[in-house]
Amino acid sequence: MARSKFQKTVLAATLGGIVILGGCVPIVNTHGYLPVAADVSALAVGSDTKASVLERLGEPTSKGVEGDNSWYYVSYTVSTLAFLAPKVTDRQILAISFDGTNRVAAVNTYGLENGIVVDLNTGETPTGGRSLSFWEQMLGNIGNFSAESFI
Repeated sequence: MARSKFQKTVLAATLGGIVILGGCVPIVNTHGYLPVAADVSALAVGSDTKASVLERLGEPTSKGVEGDNSWYYVSYTVSTLAFLAPKVTDRQILAISFDGTNRVAAVNTYGLENGIVVDLNTGETPTGGRSLSFWEQMLGNIGNFSAESFI
C-alpha cells in the first residue's frame, strides 16, 4: 500500500514538473516583411526605379516622412518567456533611398545592433508627468490643506 502511494506521488511530481517546465518554453513570433536577399542584391543603384523595386520586392512596410523618397522593409522577431515581458531578439531593416528622378540612390541594411529598441505599437501614450505609487496617491494630500482654502 505504501509503495503504491509513493509511486503515485512520484508520478504526480513528475507530471507537475513537466507542466511547469513546459511554461518555460519561449514563444517566438516574427512580424513584418523582409525581401529575399537575392532580390535585394539584384537591385542596381542608378538604374532601378520605384516601379521596378515595387515589382521585384513588393510594397514597403513604411515610406519616408517627407515625401516618397525612402522606402523601408522591416522585419523583427519577438521572444516571450513565461510571464516575463516580451523582448525583441532580432530586427532587420532594408532602407532604399531614391533620388529626384525616382531612381535607386542607395540600398542599406540595418540590424538590431545599429540602433535602439523601438516599440512601434505599445498601445500607450507616454506622458511627461511623474508616476505616483499607490501610497503616494492615497496619502499625497495629507497636510496640503489650509483653513483659508475652505473659506
